[in-house]
Amino acid sequence: MRRFAMKALFTALSLNRAERKRIDWDRDVLILSTVVTAGLIVLYVFGKATSLW
Repeated sequence: MRRFAMKALFTALSLNRAERKRIDWDRDVLILSTVVTAGLIVLYVFGKATSLW
């Protein structure tokens, strides 16, 4: 998990590099979809744990 967190941190930091002028849409969409998927999984687990669903 620590390795994944470090990769995520370095990826997020490299998104705003000064020498890159055009937007890399593939990477942005991949990161956004991963965040959304992780959020949905967290919401599902939280709902099951609190018996809301």
